[in-house]
Amino acid sequence: MSNEPSSKLEIYLNFPGHCEAAFKFYEAQLGGSIKMMMPQQKIPENFPKEWKKPILHAVMEIGGMTVRGADIPNAEPMRSAYLTLVLNTPEKAEEVYQILSEGGTVFMKMEKTFFANRFAQLRDKFGVSWMLLNEVA
Repeated sequence: MSNEPSSKLEIYLNFPGHCEAAFKFYEAQLGGSIKMMMPQQKIPENFPKEWKKPILHAVMEIGGMTVRGADIPNAEPMRSAYLTLVLNTPEKAEEVYQILSEGGTVFMKMEKTFFANRFAQLRDKFGVSWMLLNEVA
């Protein structure tokens, strides 16, 4: 019998026309690695006309996890789910907070809490909600 798990949990993010920009931003700023970026070959009629190269399917490795995404008409910002990024040092947490909060909405500013050296909650400029965490050792 194999010791390999029978399943793997991944995240799929829908974007309203800026999947490629978001993935490239996360690759450049958070150390992600885009594994696939497949644009629509023929843009569906229900897609907004201003979308010149919507993404059908994208795959990125980031923080030891696979994140997938696509451009979907009427996609809305994340509301009740967060990508949680655990960072090794308080300084790295502060750095990532500055990067992701620029142009976004901060729900809880970066600060020390009883459970973390640094903790913050925000939605970035692409509509993705994040929890940033540097845990107490």
